[in-house]
Amino acid sequence: MRAQDTWRDDIGELDERDRSLLLGGTLSRRFSGLPLWLNHPANIGGFYGILVSLALILPYCFTVDSWLMPWVFHSALLIASCIFLGMVSRLINVFTKRMPMNTPRGILYAMPFLGLMLLTVDMTTLFDVPNFLVWGILMIPGPLYVHITWAPRWRMLCMLDYDENPFAGHVLPSVVEDEEIKANGNDSVMREVIEELSPEEQE
Repeated sequence: MRAQDTWRDDIGELDERDRSLLLGGTLSRRFSGLPLWLNHPANIGGFYGILVSLALILPYCFTVDSWLMPWVFHSALLIASCIFLGMVSRLINVFTKRMPMNTPRGILYAMPFLGLMLLTVDMTTLFDVPNFLVWGILMIPGPLYVHITWAPRWRMLCMLDYDENPFAGHVLPSVVEDEEIKANGNDSVMREVIEELSPEEQE
């Protein structure tokens, strides 16, 4: 595994289309700045679950008596589900090797707020909203982003980190340099062997 700055130098050598595919938009670029062990798809999914859980404090606090334990229980289930789905997305991408795709940001960004609104309405008994609809709307944006965008992108970043080329037909500078070093090393070993054998043959 190489130093982080080294594979980031490779990213700078890519053309704009490949670099945009690898780094994505603003959110993905922020995640790309983290160490690879920290921005694993399962961790990103868990981070989304934590954000939603924090947003659930107010609805639970004002609508549920003895709200702490129900909030802890539902938050733990939400975070664990997002982590599990992030891991599943990672495993699926290992086999499919699908490239990252853009997500409908306007829809995904609005869904958690819609889910919180429906949850609050349901808790205040103004309307009876199905639980699967409420929790589905709350959960979908994070795991969907991880599955469509981040898991494929994380796989590509890991390939760069291990000196592998994630782009078919595009040779990265560091890969060429490593191959040249290995070739020069093999040539020097061959020359040393030939030089050692030459005096023996003359004798």
